[in-house]
Amino acid sequence: MHLPIAALLSLVPTLVASYSKTFVVPHVDGQDDTPALKAVLANYSSDAQILFQRGVSYNIWTPIDFGKLTNVEISVQGNLSYPTDIATIQNIVANTTIYTGFWFDIQGTNVTLKGNTEPNWGWVDGHGQQWWDAMNQTNRPHGWRFKVTNGIIQDMKLWKSIAWNFSLSGAKNVRAFRNIIKCLSDNNSFPFNTDGFAVGGTDLVVENNYIYNGDDCVTAGNGATNVLFQNNYCEGGHGLSIGSLGSGGAAHYVTNVTFQNVVMKNHLYGARFKSWTGGNGLAANITWRNIVLQHVMFPIYVTQNYWDQGKGPKPNTTSTNSTHLQNILFDNFSGDIDDSGTVEGTCISDPCWYYVPNATGEESVIFDLYPGTATNIVARHINGIRTGKGVPVRVMCDNSTITSDPGFVCQNGPFVATPVGYM
Repeated sequence: MHLPIAALLSLVPTLVASYSKTFVVPHVDGQDDTPALKAVLANYSSDAQILFQRGVSYNIWTPIDFGKLTNVEISVQGNLSYPTDIATIQNIVANTTIYTGFWFDIQGTNVTLKGNTEPNWGWVDGHGQQWWDAMNQTNRPHGWRFKVTNGIIQDMKLWKSIAWNFSLSGAKNVRAFRNIIKCLSDNNSFPFNTDGFAVGGTDLVVENNYIYNGDDCVTAGNGATNVLFQNNYCEGGHGLSIGSLGSGGAAHYVTNVTFQNVVMKNHLYGARFKSWTGGNGLAANITWRNIVLQHVMFPIYVTQNYWDQGKGPKPNTTSTNSTHLQNILFDNFSGDIDDSGTVEGTCISDPCWYYVPNATGEESVIFDLYPGTATNIVARHINGIRTGKGVPVRVMCDNSTITSDPGFVCQNGPFVATPVGYM
C-alpha cells in the first residue's frame, strides 16, 4: 500500500529554529576558501549557523566534508565557485583522501541547507560548460550529498554543474523545495549526467523545483521508500525515473513512490522505469500522475533491458529475469510526442542507446517486459497524448508479458483504450 500523501507531508521537518553561534565563512581573493571553513567545522558542528555572506563570491576550490552535523543551518547567501580548471578537479577527484565522493558532503540530523532568493546571489557555479564542450567525462565530481535525518534543502541555485547535482540517498525525512538547477548549455554541447535529484532515501518530499538538466530530472534508486515528487518543472533531460535497478544481478528495492503534477519539456522520456537484465528485487506501488508533456520522445517507457552506453556495449545475455514490478500506475498524461526524428544529445553510439527496434516514434507507451515479472501495471487517462505530426498514437506491448488489463489493448499497433484505461 502507498503511504498516503497527507501522511507523508505530515512528516516534513521544519527549518532549524535557533543557534547558539554563527560562523561567517571568510574570503580571500585569489585563494581557496575551503581550508578556513574546514579548520573550524568541529566547533560549529552543532547548534550553529554556517554563513556564506551575501555580496561575497567564494572560491570553493577543494571539497567540503562538513562531517556529522546536529541542528545546523548552512546558509548560502553569497556565490560559490568550483575551480575553473578541469585538470585541477580531476586530480582532486582521483585523490580519495581529499574527495569523499561529493564536492559538498553534508550528513547528520536536523540540518537545513538554505539558499538566497535574490536573483544575483546564492548561486553555486560548477563551470560545467567547458567539460561539456570537451565531452570530458573523466573524474567528474558529484555535487551535493545530503544524507540527513530531518532536513531541509530550500532556495538553492546550481548553475552549470559539471555532472550530478543533489543526492538524497540514505536520507530520511527530508523536504527539498524552491530549488533551481540550471545545467543549460550555451551551444550544442550536451550536459551529460547532470541528474537533478537522486532520491534513494526514506520519507522524502521534493516539490516546487525548477530543473533544467541533461539526465534524469529525478531518479528513485535502490532504497527509495515513501517518496513524493510533486509540482516540479523539468526540462531537457531523461525523465521521471525509477532505476536503474538490478545491475550485475543485484537485488534492488523501491517502494511507495509518487510523481505528480509535473511539466516535462523537451525530455527524452516522461515516465521511465529501467532495470537490467538478470537483476533481482522489486519495484512496488509506483505512481506517475498528472504529467504534462511538451515534446517528449517516449512519454511512458518501461524496460527491463536497460544498459549504460558509458560502460560498454549492451550486455549479451539470455537471462529472462529482472527486477519485478508490482502495482505500477500511469495516470492522466497529456501533451505531445516529439516525433520529429531529432537525435538526442546523449547519442554517442550507433545505434543510439535509446534505440527501440521497430518503434515508429509515435508510441505513447512502450512496455519492454519479461513474462512473469509484472503484476498490475496500468496506464489510464492517457488519451490526451498526441503526436506532433497529428498521426494516430501507437503502443508497443507484448501480450505474453501482461497478466491483467493494462488499460489499453496490449499490441504493437494503434493505441486503443480499454475500460480499465478510463477508470
